[in-house]
Amino acid sequence: MPWVKRVLLFAFAVALGWTLSATHPQTAGAARIEASCANSTSDAANINAAIAGSRVGDQIIITGQCLINQTIKLLGDRSYRGESRTGTVLRQQDGANIRAILASDSFLDNDPKTGTPVSVRQLTLDGNRTHNSAPTSGFILRSWQTVVSDVQITSMGGHGIWFTNESANGTRLTNTSVNGQITGNFITDSGGHGVYVDDPGNSLTDWNLSGNWIANSGLDGIHLDNAAGWVVHNNHIYGVPENAIYANRLWGTSISDNYVEDFGRSARAGTWYGIQATVQGGVASTIADNKVFNINGESNPASTYRYIGVSKVNYGTGVLSVTGNAVRGGGSPNGTGFYYARGSGDSLLVSSTGNIVTDVATGRRSDDDHVQITRGM
Repeated sequence: MPWVKRVLLFAFAVALGWTLSATHPQTAGAARIEASCANSTSDAANINAAIAGSRVGDQIIITGQCLINQTIKLLGDRSYRGESRTGTVLRQQDGANIRAILASDSFLDNDPKTGTPVSVRQLTLDGNRTHNSAPTSGFILRSWQTVVSDVQITSMGGHGIWFTNESANGTRLTNTSVNGQITGNFITDSGGHGVYVDDPGNSLTDWNLSGNWIANSGLDGIHLDNAAGWVVHNNHIYGVPENAIYANRLWGTSISDNYVEDFGRSARAGTWYGIQATVQGGVASTIADNKVFNINGESNPASTYRYIGVSKVNYGTGVLSVTGNAVRGGGSPNGTGFYYARGSGDSLLVSSTGNIVTDVATGRRSDDDHVQITRGM
């Protein structure tokens, strides 16, 4: 009888330690695909061929020291990992001058839709900027629900991670690219921003950026053109020539527990922030429990240093809770602990309490009578 055969088959499978499960037709036979590198000019082509031959659900394992002379195109609905940060190193070949070492397929294919999810883990991306003149980025990201974790990104002429609304030819997203994580990475020696969220529209919202070390960027440590719904938590930022954290368009945003060692180290005079925000009307955001310092002093006497500040409200009434932050300045006449401005919006309402500020010329400053600062409840 058919049911007897099924029972016997199940018993046989259990005895052998097999697992019987139903699979979606797209992911049936998902496999581990190994792409081995030999520090050869054929490495990048071999990795791309392995990815192109993969199927939805596959895991692509990249091993060894990889010489990269073409961008690695990451197809969606797959995972990518190395052996370890030192065991798998993708290093740009001298003079290759490519746009990125890794890039989402939707970016390279100029798709008006975001790419499908990927995960990238346990490897190093080396831009070799000493021997390349192009502004190469480590990872150009344009995929939703994506995870980038335990990756070292170093020596890029461009940005470390560039999360972008626009594709390679400037095509903008017609949908959203949300709900991802950039966590536990070490991003160092970028010519541009360490992490850059580039969103001229309103598509790149609601991500977690947490637990990263971001060092010695050429511009800002973290630059979020759209910070709506983002959680920016527990990042350690240092060696910053301009702003440590720039977060534009706060809307239900949380910026918390970050450690900023320094900022505004540029020889170019400017107004620099440890944490700079602009605020949308409509909902509230929080800036809490951050440690913002200038350990090596406020280095340029022609610059203005603002440790935590709102530079403008974009529309309506901005509402913000600023609590439990620790600011220790560089001791020059040019430092302000907390700075609040309304900008072009109607007003700014701030609950500012439980913060400690020392070694700055001005503890708190507001340039507008439409800024209301309270102690909260």
